[in-house]
Amino acid sequence: MAAHKAFEVAIDLARRQRDAARHALVQLRGQRGKAQMQLDQLTGYAAEIRQRWGAREGAVLQPEVVRHQRQFLQRLEQTMEMQRGVVHELELRIDRAVGVLATAEARLMSLCHVLERRLREAALRQQRLEQKETDELATQRHGRGRGRQLLQGI
Repeated sequence: MAAHKAFEVAIDLARRQRDAARHALVQLRGQRGKAQMQLDQLTGYAAEIRQRWGAREGAVLQPEVVRHQRQFLQRLEQTMEMQRGVVHELELRIDRAVGVLATAEARLMSLCHVLERRLREAALRQQRLEQKETDELATQRHGRGRGRQLLQGI
């Protein structure tokens, strides 16, 4: 029974590790969703700015204003590129977290199967032992009954 208790402890630990891996994956997916939303907002803002400033194409703008607009768009593009990197990194981390979760689930299932098999084997051993004891008791009773028959026959 101590071996079964050790397996139960190992299963409990594996279950907690699996739950922690699942929680980490959920957190990462939430972070990726937020990062993607920020990237979408930046992309939309950049498109809006280009459209607004593009509408003024016919207007004569001072070179300083044009330079300012270009610098602003460059910084916006750099920010968008950085945000794409954040989204990509989170996707890589999600892929790793999926692998960790799959490994944790496989370990948990494996431990559960081993414990179930051992419990079945122990139950079968117990059943065989009880059957053996029942057979021995029946043999003893049968032997006593024959002994009485022999004694009565004398």
